[in-house]
Amino acid sequence: MQTESITIIDRVSAVEAIKRLNEDDLLFLNRLIVERLKLISQARSTSQMARFTKGDRVSFLLRDGRVIEGIVLRLNKKTVSVATDDGFQWNVAPAMLRLVSSVGSRHR
Repeated sequence: MQTESITIIDRVSAVEAIKRLNEDDLLFLNRLIVERLKLISQARSTSQMARFTKGDRVSFLLRDGRVIEGIVLRLNKKTVSVATDDGFQWNVAPAMLRLVSSVGSRHR
């Protein structure tokens, strides 16, 4: 995911300008920054989610080091629902998933 970015040439000037803002202006700037960060995060998640299709076989790593495999049931807004081989269902962040085999490759 490549996005256009702007480089702040003089960060010191930017910092000094921020130091002179009043509370209302700082709150406004904070809202803008939070909105922008959410948008970037959502775009990244959408991009990662696009790698998967319902029916794909995927794997993910648990905190204890175990690898779990299962089938993609549903692509949610922020997570992917995965039915595991042991009968459980997990909602997993798309960044945590690895494609084992795609539904398209199994039907050929």
